[in-house]
Amino acid sequence: MRIALISDIHANLPALHAVLAAAQRHGAEVVLSAGDVVGSGPHPREVVEILAEHGVAGVRGNVDRKVLALAEHPKRLGEIVAEGKRKANYAWTAMQLDGAARRWLAALPARLTVNFEGVEVLVVHGSPVDDADYLYPSLTPLGLAERLRETPPPPVLVCGHSHIPFARRVGGTLVVNCGSVGRPVDGDPRACLALLEVVGAGRVRGRIVRVDYEVERTVAALVERAVPAAVPQEYRRGVKRDGA
Repeated sequence: MRIALISDIHANLPALHAVLAAAQRHGAEVVLSAGDVVGSGPHPREVVEILAEHGVAGVRGNVDRKVLALAEHPKRLGEIVAEGKRKANYAWTAMQLDGAARRWLAALPARLTVNFEGVEVLVVHGSPVDDADYLYPSLTPLGLAERLRETPPPPVLVCGHSHIPFARRVGGTLVVNCGSVGRPVDGDPRACLALLEVVGAGRVRGRIVRVDYEVERTVAALVERAVPAAVPQEYRRGVKRDGA
């Protein structure tokens, strides 16, 4: 069985289309999201609609959480956008979401446990302790043990948030950081997803897949929709000035 794992779409519709097509080509039967569906990019409502249409399950990211919090104060959103500060992008994003999109995002849990052919998979955004915690490729068994609440630890831990993809065993757990669909930061502008394969007898393996997408379509939409804090060159280069 193959499962496609995605994270940090950040409202980038062309990138999402590319990874969903790649998941299908690779024979993935299920797609799971590790959060940060919206924020940064130009297509928040459209991305939510596609995920809902495809029945993609997953968790809420830290940016999703912040956008939803702002959406509770609709009368202030325009003022926040006009101020042009860091929250301007989140407020603009909240303004683009209709009621159905907000409800879909709000229904996402902070963590999700699923079972594939007897293999338990824990999905979080940042880490099991905090949606804004980072798991990097340098993660040690001690570092993982300090973050896990489960006893025994899950065979597979899926996360995102850092936008740095990796798939490696840490202690007895396969840790898969999906990287970022729509906001890569590692100098590779291609969209990113991970593939998890259950190969029988409780054995699993994971790998990272990079996919070309129409970056200039995203850049054009950033400009056309006047997305606050958007820097087109970062999409072209696959970098970002600061964390989200």
